[in-house]
Amino acid sequence: MKICVIGAGNGGQALAGYLAVRGFDVSLYNRSYWRIAPIIKNKIIRLEGEVNKIAKLSLVTTDLKEAVEGRELIMVVVPASAHREIAKNIAPYLEDGQIIILNPGRTYGALEFSLILKNSGIKKDVIIAETQTFVFASRTSNPGVVRIFRIKNAVPVSALPATKNEILREVVEEVMPEFIVDRTILYTSFNNIGAVFHPATLILNAARIEATFGKFEFYLEGITQSVARVLEAIDRERCEVAKRLDVEPITAVQWLNYAYDVYGTNLYDAIHNNQGYQGIMAPPSLQNRYIFEDVPMSLVPISSTGKHFGIPTPTIDSIIQLASVMMGRDFYTEGRTLERLGLKNISVDGLRKIVEEGGDAI
Repeated sequence: MKICVIGAGNGGQALAGYLAVRGFDVSLYNRSYWRIAPIIKNKIIRLEGEVNKIAKLSLVTTDLKEAVEGRELIMVVVPASAHREIAKNIAPYLEDGQIIILNPGRTYGALEFSLILKNSGIKKDVIIAETQTFVFASRTSNPGVVRIFRIKNAVPVSALPATKNEILREVVEEVMPEFIVDRTILYTSFNNIGAVFHPATLILNAARIEATFGKFEFYLEGITQSVARVLEAIDRERCEVAKRLDVEPITAVQWLNYAYDVYGTNLYDAIHNNQGYQGIMAPPSLQNRYIFEDVPMSLVPISSTGKHFGIPTPTIDSIIQLASVMMGRDFYTEGRTLERLGLKNISVDGLRKIVEEGGDAI
């Protein structure tokens, strides 16, 4: 199978290398030349950590058309805030039969991507899918050198609409055995654990990050008992919104067991029992995807859905507000609200029908 990986950041390089060492023909695309210049030269990615191998890619390019041409599977590994741009740019080059997986979609990623393609007039027979989270905890040390701290045991993935899940299953079973096909994208979108862990931890550690340039372990030092209690409140609100959509939520503690085989009586204990988080340092700046991605593309759609269906999300709303003040932006206005997705008058049954069967709303 020929696979294209879009995005050459921490995750994109890790995934491209991982798929290549597993024997797949992999192309890697990145918009910025400077990030992939060393990889373009030799087409090699060195994997360290849980996988210690040298991967050889078939193509490394800044030409999107060249990257996706003839590729059966397209793995999008960019911050969710870039999904709109990727959808617009890739639309003219799509081919019938291609599968696009957003790694991850965050919340409503596949819905937004499909809406952009529809508005671009694209009628190609492609499948859009999203994962619940990214399969690795990984960091690049140099271009072409990436450490995989931990490979998650299982990562839910679902297609839009869910009637395409059997086609998706055939592909992911061959390519990524870690992927488990879930019922609909409502399950991947509202069991989005990055929404719980990332933005609040960054904001509550803002002074420390700015004073030390992130010289502390993000999860193990940044999540203290009091910070963990804030994360637990965010998690409860997320779960309540999910229940309103008839989605069975998985709590953050349950997810840590599911993804990493770790246990804890509360979220603080479960996080600190996770060896996969050891050595993962905090971002050096607040100018980071944990805010620019996870606030507008995770917290905002959860809050928007809660407001629409009468579920209060006060802790989530406070993090959105603080992030907006600190960054000088209105994340609620620019984020994935139901109104921006063309769903401002949607009912629960209507939303479920869209994700299960497809429909004109997208």
